[in-house]
Amino acid sequence: MRLPAALMLALLTFGACAAPTTAVAPTPQQGVRLTGGGEFNSKDTSAIVYDTKLVPPGAQASVTVESTDGQTRTSFVAEGLLPDRKYGVHLHAKPCGVKPDDSGPHFQHAHASPSATNEVWLDIKTDSSGAATSASRNPWALTPDRVPHSLVIHASATAPDGTAGARVACLTLK
Repeated sequence: MRLPAALMLALLTFGACAAPTTAVAPTPQQGVRLTGGGEFNSKDTSAIVYDTKLVPPGAQASVTVESTDGQTRTSFVAEGLLPDRKYGVHLHAKPCGVKPDDSGPHFQHAHASPSATNEVWLDIKTDSSGAATSASRNPWALTPDRVPHSLVIHASATAPDGTAGARVACLTLK
């Protein structure tokens, strides 16, 4: 059977424009990504300093929190802090505020006792120029409706019970 030329042309033209029929697999959940950072000052709660003796003018820091595939990875970078000094660093439940306690308690994955497995601890020891980095990987994921809202730098390294001294600076996470 011979098809008329017009019909053949129509089939070829419309057939070439048809959408493919292969199924597309659903994409995995995007997860949670939070960031914060800046130069610490006494007025802006996105990067606020509470103790300029321990966090001098010009000090700055940044944090990234990424949570996907059942785990949470957090990285922290600071510079301009006091040289050769230990600081406790944790994620907290509320955003930074004008008062050090505004950031609330440590963020806990499961409401339990403080621990490095239930919370995000990023303690640092600065080098001779006041710079430091830290990273943490936790075996649990954040959900969009339950995330930490700040990172707090404390005056002392974290003790086994989770305490770390006064809050000296804070970064709000967004």
